[in-house]
Amino acid sequence: MNGHPIFPDLAGASVFITGGGSGIGAALTEGFLQQGARVAFVQRSDAGAFCDEMEKTTGSRPLFIPCDITDIERLRAAIAKAAAAHGPVRALVNNAANDQRHATLDISEEFWDGSIAVNLKPYFFAAQAVIPSMRETGGGAIINMSSISYMMADQGYAPYITSNAGITGLTRTLAREFGPDGIRVNAVLPGMVVTARQLENWLTPASMAAHLDRQCLKKTLRPADMVGGVLFLASEASAAMTAQALVLDGGVVTTG
Repeated sequence: MNGHPIFPDLAGASVFITGGGSGIGAALTEGFLQQGARVAFVQRSDAGAFCDEMEKTTGSRPLFIPCDITDIERLRAAIAKAAAAHGPVRALVNNAANDQRHATLDISEEFWDGSIAVNLKPYFFAAQAVIPSMRETGGGAIINMSSISYMMADQGYAPYITSNAGITGLTRTLAREFGPDGIRVNAVLPGMVVTARQLENWLTPASMAAHLDRQCLKKTLRPADMVGGVLFLASEASAAMTAQALVLDGGVVTTG
């Protein structure tokens, strides 16, 4: 993952990423490590091999903290552990999500609650956990990974789409409330990013071709394509930018 601009202010910065060991999250972890940041991340599955790979390729080892982000107390504890190891979190990237497909008429209350518990609730409580120290240190950046799915009137995963609309609202209200403290809050809305999970579960050559046809840029988006925008939002290069939804979709939708 080479070719990203260097943001000198990210060197040594304490960065916390949810879901930072696979898919887009893994690309973000690598991207921040290449900036010289001190990265901690959480996810449920073991990420030891990934950490070994990052240490070999970037010269720095991320701090992996096993955590189910639906357990808010464990999430808070993980953030505290990261801060103890790397210093107060300066950049939080809320990335972990589950876009499981499900027919709307088959969705149970349990499934709905479980989806919100993964895709929206931890975003709020992770932000709540880092804001006090950001206030004390004079500011910070929160980047919430959302999706263009709710802007497209997409279908097949209503709880996930609803969560992404909520993430944008959460982003804007937090930006308004904590802007006076120097805390910037922005959202990144990826388009169709091809990951191993997407290929295994949902994407087909036909669906990929159809979506690519809708893009202005005729390139298949990969996790690495999301890194530059997130680094920009975490750095002082975007010091005047907050409450925004940055769409990285190859040109499918617009925030208007």
